[in-house]
Amino acid sequence: MEQVELRFDHASRAAQTHTNLSALRRDETGLWLAGDETATIEHLAWDGEVFAGQRTFHLADYVRLPAGREDEADIEGLARADGHLWAVGSHSLKRKRVKSKDPAKAARRLATVVREENRFILARLPLDPASNAPLPGAVLSGSDNVAAQLADDEHLAPFLALPGKDNGLDIEGIAVLGERVYLGLRGPVLRGWAVVLELRPEASEPGRLRLRSPYRKHFLDLGGLGVRDLCPYDGDLLLLTGPSMDLDGPVRVMRWRVGRSGDLVPADELETVAELPHGVGCDHPEGLAVVGEDRFMVVYDSPSPARITPAGGVLADVFSL
Repeated sequence: MEQVELRFDHASRAAQTHTNLSALRRDETGLWLAGDETATIEHLAWDGEVFAGQRTFHLADYVRLPAGREDEADIEGLARADGHLWAVGSHSLKRKRVKSKDPAKAARRLATVVREENRFILARLPLDPASNAPLPGAVLSGSDNVAAQLADDEHLAPFLALPGKDNGLDIEGIAVLGERVYLGLRGPVLRGWAVVLELRPEASEPGRLRLRSPYRKHFLDLGGLGVRDLCPYDGDLLLLTGPSMDLDGPVRVMRWRVGRSGDLVPADELETVAELPHGVGCDHPEGLAVVGEDRFMVVYDSPSPARITPAGGVLADVFSL
């Protein structure tokens, strides 16, 4: 394993983006990243030693966000394909954290479930070939969002009212193969089987996406783990897998040979590529990207103090396949 520094600017460090990384993709010049506490996408360029030279792009400048510019979008996945950058929100509900030792206050917070509309988006942004910057794009949101499409689903509909950290719906990865867009679900996990949705979005009216055909469900036996991220690799998909709920480890990278599997993928059709380290209450692997021939990078939410560099950057890990 190697480590490489990702160096963010002062504004992103103040917003704690560098300690809330949730999505990652590689391109020819550097990395696309997102944190789950903002509604922005970041690009870092490789300077030969570290990833730096940050550029920040506000999603609201390129698509219409349901709740406006400032509310977080909980971006949990990025994909880059055919000259486009894709971003997906978690589509999850949020239960408030316990912040008080007072039992009554703690109980009230645990009973409070919040819905934030900017989380319910799937965005596709064209990339300007000259500047490698986004251009105005299209979004699937509002009454047509992915969660709304699941309202009558026999497997997933019962979980739409549950917060993501309670094994409710929680989209945490996206990968694009041709016309197919795959969304990995951290939850729900159904009796040990994780779920990946396959969509075929297309542009409808200006600035909007719609699904060309009904979504397809794939059930993967990940041994009780959910999907934390997806990444294309040699025509297949690498899956970053981990606990569906608010637990530490185990964390694995699995290879799914998509074209050779049906909708039900047993454990013996999935290859374990790597067992990843994880912390206790920290170092939660959240983003996965292939960064070279037979190498992949992982970024972490809630990094341990050892990952924070003197320059205010954060260390990512690079593994061999």
